[in-house]
Amino acid sequence: MSSSPIPAAVRRAPLYAVLLVGALLSVGPYLLTLNAAFKRPSDLLSTDAWAPAHPATFANFADVWNQYGMSSFLLHTLGVAVIVTAGQVVFSAMAAYALARLEFPGRDWLFWGYIATMMVPQMITLVPLFLMMRDLGLVDTYAGLVLPTLLGTPYGVFLVRQHFMTIPRDLEAAARIDGATTWGILVRIMLPLSRPILATLATITFINTWNNLIWPLIITNSDRTRVITVGIAALQGQHASDLPHIVLAGAAIALLPLIVIFLLFQRHIVRSIALTGLK
Repeated sequence: MSSSPIPAAVRRAPLYAVLLVGALLSVGPYLLTLNAAFKRPSDLLSTDAWAPAHPATFANFADVWNQYGMSSFLLHTLGVAVIVTAGQVVFSAMAAYALARLEFPGRDWLFWGYIATMMVPQMITLVPLFLMMRDLGLVDTYAGLVLPTLLGTPYGVFLVRQHFMTIPRDLEAAARIDGATTWGILVRIMLPLSRPILATLATITFINTWNNLIWPLIITNSDRTRVITVGIAALQGQHASDLPHIVLAGAAIALLPLIVIFLLFQRHIVRSIALTGLK
């Protein structure tokens, strides 16, 4: 007598358990930060970190927003992140199309040489980059914040170029027969077919720019250009011991926009991953 087959749900239970543990380990610190941000100062250090905030209070957010300049830091960061994201999507797409479709001498050498710069640690380029910005008079300016990454990055160009390579050339040939120009093919054919990968690049760029600390810390020295990561670092230096609830509230404010961005674009990210697997 043959034994009955094991249900698929039972066979996959260990895998789901491992994935659940991994998800909790990844999301746990963010949940603890959000929970702690709603605790009263007297409860923050007298209760366990995982104990729910009861009663929950919004006073921490009001204090960090009104008294410590977090509102201006948030607006500065939003402006910088939007400008850098738009610039990277536009210029990365243009460079990727040239490296994927246009024929010119040394194209492949240029591409792989540019991609090789991804292996150079950021710390090595910080001093030369700062000296360039200083000589241009861009220290403590928004231009100094956005210029190093505004015109694209090796990762962005590589990501979009690899996707362009998967688009059939027959579409481009048919468009040229109909009289389309190179610019028209890029705008009317390549970009509409690449919306998921462009959305992924925009999401990654926005998050990386939002979380960037080292370059804003070096290039800015006043509150008029200070971004939220530098503002939170200043809070940690000034109030970490006596006002930890303020630091946690600031961290929660910095975290919430990223959650919203991810929820809005997660469908495009998943679709881009699926498209990347198609050959």
